[in-house]
Amino acid sequence: MSAVTPVAADATDSGAHDASASAPVTAPRPLGRRLLHGLLPWASVIALLLTWYLGAVTGVLSPNVLPGPDRVLSSGWGLLQQGLLLPALGVSLGRVLLGAALGIVVGVGCGLITGFSRVGEALIDKPFQMARTIPFTALVPLFILWFGLGELPKVLLVAVGVALPLYINTFGGVRDVDRKLVEAAKVYRLTPLQIATQVLLPGALPSLLVGLRYALGLAWVAVIIAETVNSDAGIGFLLINAQQYIQTDVVMFCVTLYAVLGLITDRMVRSLERVLLAWRNSFTGL
Repeated sequence: MSAVTPVAADATDSGAHDASASAPVTAPRPLGRRLLHGLLPWASVIALLLTWYLGAVTGVLSPNVLPGPDRVLSSGWGLLQQGLLLPALGVSLGRVLLGAALGIVVGVGCGLITGFSRVGEALIDKPFQMARTIPFTALVPLFILWFGLGELPKVLLVAVGVALPLYINTFGGVRDVDRKLVEAAKVYRLTPLQIATQVLLPGALPSLLVGLRYALGLAWVAVIIAETVNSDAGIGFLLINAQQYIQTDVVMFCVTLYAVLGLITDRMVRSLERVLLAWRNSFTGL
């Protein structure tokens, strides 16, 4: 007995040693590699800005057609000093936030209903499919006739832009959920509301978040269109005024500001994806 015990102990120690030796050890990446990884997504943007700047400096690009980025930034600084930029930015952000909130509620809610219920699909799906083929420019005069020239038609136009892609992606995500999960939920006697919120919505979350990225991008497209028609405030209002006075640098600044806001919105949704989908072990590229 005493002769066997040390052998068993040695075998155990050896097994533990082998297991620890075979366990993968993640070494921290070098600082240079981390910096390169952080700068790589911006490489194309930096190259585009440098090309733009060189074209303006060398005279290849006419300042009346496409002023350089330094002149565009200078015009933005001028708007800020005049007290015009921040109020316009606040108005545009408010319209996007209100419209996006309304569109998210409608798009996700209707997507869950139609994905969960065939009766709901029969009643709701066709109007959404027809509405998503109508361009924003066709809705603007109609919304003005219906709701006047105030804030309501602008907010509703953003809401439509957000709701439609969210509806499509939520519906598709719900229908991609494994049927066995729903059957298991019925076995445990979950109510239809519990099945929708605890089974279908989490299962549709990856598709829903992709739709949210696309939808919030469309929100900025919708607010641009809304603010360039019968508007007296917002970034689009500054853009139209600059167009009337042939201020190409201000027009370019407004367009660039819309692009930056859209990029910030997209990054926010990507960060939300990393938090909500941390459980998913999916392919992230080579």
